[in-house]
Amino acid sequence: MDVLDCIVIGGGPAGLSASLVLGRARREVILFDDKTNRNRVTHEARGFITRDRTNPQEFREIGLKELENYPSVSYVNATVTEITKDKERYIVKASNEKEYMTAKVILATGIQEVFFIPGIRNYYGKSLFSCPYCDGWEQRDKPLVVIAEKEEHVMHLTKLIYNWSQDLVVLTNGLELSKEAVSQLEKRNIEIIEDRIKTLIGNAGFLEKIEFESGEVLQRSFGFVAPTYYRPNKLVEMLGCEVHENGKVITDGVGRTSEKNVYIAGETETARPSSLMISAARGNKAAVSVNVDLTEERF
Repeated sequence: MDVLDCIVIGGGPAGLSASLVLGRARREVILFDDKTNRNRVTHEARGFITRDRTNPQEFREIGLKELENYPSVSYVNATVTEITKDKERYIVKASNEKEYMTAKVILATGIQEVFFIPGIRNYYGKSLFSCPYCDGWEQRDKPLVVIAEKEEHVMHLTKLIYNWSQDLVVLTNGLELSKEAVSQLEKRNIEIIEDRIKTLIGNAGFLEKIEFESGEVLQRSFGFVAPTYYRPNKLVEMLGCEVHENGKVITDGVGRTSEKNVYIAGETETARPSSLMISAARGNKAAVSVNVDLTEERF
């Protein structure tokens, strides 16, 4: 079995960026991706200089097209299912029923959202959003709803969104906010509804109204939610990488994990959302670390 220099797992901005850097460094690389990127539900990827408002699928295709300039980089549309260590190398198994051997691994599989109200996913990416930096401009000055179940999420998200729209209604889905939080919001004339949400009503992904268990109905067409996040696979744990109690993978700051030859980039590292620009930058850093280590080991 031929030994690759590096396998990059995940074809989001972090993985694409890492693969590009390694390809330009003349390293033998395979990029695995199964098209489950978190921003696939949105129509536009925003805030990435020169690619502002590009469709996420188009953004991905541009990245893959650029990789074709580097013959040492291959792309495989498959899910990595298992990684095992063989001395100083790793054997990677994928859903295409093939095995690959590599000297280095970059994990860039990202994260996924968990919504506490099941109906939210029906509207996510079209009329309900999680990132004000990504979607705040498009929702500026509109009547908006803010949905969050933890007080720290309520306050953080509401304060941010207030920069784009001051017509806000906060929904806590049963959470009773502290007197201090209520006071802060009321000073800004922000309405608070603490009733539990019964259902979200709309059509084709576009919200029309929200019905509460009390029978009250709120007319709102757009808003922001505060989901929780998780890594969609067990590769971090499978490889034995040390993880901080807050969920962040412990690194040296430039992608190296506690496991020699295992690197990490993008949201996979932080277990929290970040912009395309930041994820791409982290992919670049991880790839440089891989190349530096390969150079030192083989010179």
